[in-house]
Amino acid sequence: MSLLNTIKYYGLLVLSMVFVNVSAQVLKTMKHLPGTGQLKSYTNTFGENADYQFYNPYFIANGKTVLDTVTGLLWQVTDGGEMTFAQAKMYCDTLTLGGYSDWRLPNPHEAFSILNHDVTNPAIDVNYFTKTAAEYWWSGTQQVGDPSKVWCTNAGGGIGNHPISETISAGGAKKFHVRAVRDVQAPKTIQTQWVQTNQMVYDSLTQLYWTPFLSSDTLTWEQALTYAEQLTHAGYSDWRLPNIKELQSINDESRLNPSLSPVVFPQVGVKSIWSSSSLPNQTTKAWYLDTKFGITTYKTKTNRTWVLCVRGGTPPVSAIQSSALLNKVNLYPNPSHGYVKVHMDHPMQKLSVYDQMGRLLFQFQPNANVFELPILSKGLYTLRIHTEGFQTTKCLIIE
Repeated sequence: MSLLNTIKYYGLLVLSMVFVNVSAQVLKTMKHLPGTGQLKSYTNTFGENADYQFYNPYFIANGKTVLDTVTGLLWQVTDGGEMTFAQAKMYCDTLTLGGYSDWRLPNPHEAFSILNHDVTNPAIDVNYFTKTAAEYWWSGTQQVGDPSKVWCTNAGGGIGNHPISETISAGGAKKFHVRAVRDVQAPKTIQTQWVQTNQMVYDSLTQLYWTPFLSSDTLTWEQALTYAEQLTHAGYSDWRLPNIKELQSINDESRLNPSLSPVVFPQVGVKSIWSSSSLPNQTTKAWYLDTKFGITTYKTKTNRTWVLCVRGGTPPVSAIQSSALLNKVNLYPNPSHGYVKVHMDHPMQKLSVYDQMGRLLFQFQPNANVFELPILSKGLYTLRIHTEGFQTTKCLIIE
């Protein structure tokens, strides 16, 4: 299919959709949903977290504060230490740091956004955030129906609902710390978060599309990757398995049993749903979302659980893709010190190179099976390769 015909096809497809608003207005505090930071590959099966790099984490340090350029949020570099939930709220309300006094506790999605799932204990980038003794970090959100529990992220990379009595200062044995956040720009009011069609669900906060249905059966993690990559639905075939941040983004902490909206996802219910993200320190395990409460946790990849597919991050090129074709792309060496060759079984018609901020650096028309990239400086890059109407994305690391 030519590019013009592709544009016409999707234009007609969009015009034919009937959109139905299914939720009330919501505040958008993050510009974009950040990637997980997971760069390492843990399988030869295409579709894992490392194969898709969207909005990779990128921080700018400024003394005692650090700016997340992806979300637009400003964070405290060194957390405020162990304290009770009540003390944590008071701490943020009275904090003056970096010349600002409008600090607050993050909501669960903001707190989860700064975790880095390429490392663990702590699952944060210690190049920007001071490593402390924290086992957990408070959010400002209590569990619906049970104010004795609060949503907290943990040093292993997860998020869950924990009793406020578990922290040392409240008589418990665990270390719950506080890390304050502030809005650099005023949050935007989104009139409707969820827009539902008869075939897809669109999230206005993240600009991601979701299937409203689960896989017809439970699958192992490897099977889940393949299922998502091979799915063609609603005229699109760029579906994939969501990473753990994307999956956690659809959780609604105002609900439980299930924690996903039954109006938006009527076929999901209380389930465990695979993500494409592996545990970096236990590589036989992968993260999943449990929709009873909305916690993120993990299990061995050979276990069987459910699959919900996502699309977004890059526009589709064709309504029909061949997974076998797209998987036959090799970058070598990768990681590299600057010299990289791209090899594909079919001639590459277009090759685009993006930096970790998503900015286009180079665009080539190789019309060849092998192409040598120009010398690149140290960093993380995303390559988008088009051939015969198909598209694939690869991650490149320059050390």
